[in-house]
Amino acid sequence: MNIDAVFSRLPVLNSNSITLGKISECHLDDVFDIYNNDRVFEFCGIIPKHNKETVRKMIGHFERDFYKKSKVKWGIFDNNNKLIGIIEAQDFNQKVNMVTIGYFLTEAFWGKGIATESVRILLEFLFQEVKVNRVQAEVMPLNVNSKKVLLKNGFIKEGTIRQATLWAGKGIVDLEIYGILQEDYEKIQR
Repeated sequence: MNIDAVFSRLPVLNSNSITLGKISECHLDDVFDIYNNDRVFEFCGIIPKHNKETVRKMIGHFERDFYKKSKVKWGIFDNNNKLIGIIEAQDFNQKVNMVTIGYFLTEAFWGKGIATESVRILLEFLFQEVKVNRVQAEVMPLNVNSKKVLLKNGFIKEGTIRQATLWAGKGIVDLEIYGILQEDYEKIQR
């Protein structure tokens, strides 16, 4: 795993329609719009934040986590440079050459293919530049839309782990594990 490709400086990742880039305090209103919406976090282990000052502090934590080399959060920006979502890579397991991803969008941008495109761009970077062997995502069983995003990107449902983890605000939950290997990714690209 080429961990420096991720953490030497925050990489900016692009497609024709979106850019994955750094979230800074100037994006506070857009980040707050995401975290202030209970529906955005209905199926994940994040508790919505209804206080703008709390979200401001969180943005500082994004940078702290990056410098600790533990987690990367990219803003998902549209062509007008509006932050419309967040995608993250975390749990960089160099012994197994694996990383876990997650993502969420402003509700107004659901169902437009943006999450699918964001995951596609991130996979390209992780497999081609970082040289990971495995990318995985953990999904609550009721999160049908997130599962569709993963399947469209070549992930395979590997199973359900019953009562697997404690997610904030949700209690102990089942998780479905979706994974894609470097060899799976290469077959899709051919």
